Amino acid sequence: MPASDAWKLLLELLEIPGRSGEEARVADFVVQRLLRAGVPDSAIAFDDAHRKSPIGGEVGNLIVRLPGTVRGPRRLLMAHLDTVPLCIGARPVRKGTRIVSADPATALGGDDRAGATVVLHTALKILQQQLPHPPLTLLWSVQEEIGLVGARHLASRKLGNPKLCFNWDGGAANVLTVGATGADNLDIAVHGRASHAGAHPERGVSAVALAALAIAELQEAGWHGLVTKGRRSGTSNIGVVRGGEATNVVTDRVDLRAEIRSHEPAFRQRIGEAYVAAFARAARQLRSSTGEVGSVEFDIEARYEAFLLDRRDPSVAAASAAIAAAGLAPELKVSNGGLDANWLTAHGFPTVTLGCGQDGIHTTAETLHLDHFDDACRIALELATAV
Repeated sequence: MPASDAWKLLLELLEIPGRSGEEARVADFVVQRLLRAGVPDSAIAFDDAHRKSPIGGEVGNLIVRLPGTVRGPRRLLMAHLDTVPLCIGARPVRKGTRIVSADPATALGGDDRAGATVVLHTALKILQQQLPHPPLTLLWSVQEEIGLVGARHLASRKLGNPKLCFNWDGGAANVLTVGATGADNLDIAVHGRASHAGAHPERGVSAVALAALAIAELQEAGWHGLVTKGRRSGTSNIGVVRGGEATNVVTDRVDLRAEIRSHEPAFRQRIGEAYVAAFARAARQLRSSTGEVGSVEFDIEARYEAFLLDRRDPSVAAASAAIAAAGLAPELKVSNGGLDANWLTAHGFPTVTLGCGQDGIHTTAETLHLDHFDDACRIALELATAV
């Protein structure tokens, strides 16, 4: 099976390191290819989303606007540039109809360099073959992997008010993700009281013990992990715990980071309330020999809101038709993970997400299926040129 231009482009993009906040090299690659294809400098812009990011970053979202050669509603094609850190050092190689990393210690980075390639290849093919097309906006977002940061702080006024919006990310090419969960971040600071752990442990209040009591209650009551209460469901996870410097000191502070996810905003709030109550009870329960207690501070921040598009939404209908035109059966799904589409939809641009062949993402077993990737390229071209 001969390698296609799209495969060659994909392999080049996969080789460029670019974890969240360090996307400048891959963004420059995209820009240079567009310039060589005849896109004028004036059509290419970056916003300042990285300046609003908690980690800073090298570059903002890359936005390219192309005037149409035929009349029709403006269309947005997008994907994210960044990869997770596990992809640094990946050496992509083709094995038959798959692309994998030759280094068994790294992930491949198909999430989402495959999507970035689909959007770039579509633009290059339209320009090189002078294919008729309606007005197009191409968006390569940054810092998706650390909480959809680029999409959250997107300068949406630069998009040109697209009416049909399509995002390429993980999964099979015939799958349309029309909704996704919402998520909140929790930063929890547990304050105890320090004392000598050998001489007078009773005079202290262990922040470790306080946190442990609260977590045990949350687990026992079904508020940690998979959370199901009647017809409502969600998830929560305490993923980061930091504290203590010595074994001979009763730890006076522990910091925890947690997340809550649910498709229902009110239920996410209810899970958060359960967290606050459990830690408050634990703080009251533990006392030093002199009657002192600990305390807890919570900072709960919405990361992104849930959304669900109607199957009659114009973007969903157009994507379904393009998938059918490629000879595939459209499958609609709702994701329990966040997508750039969460924030695009929140900005007023309902966005459907399509797959382009990634499998096993964020692991060293990641694989990119070239048949799905090829299908994604055909579907993207149909969506970019159909009127």
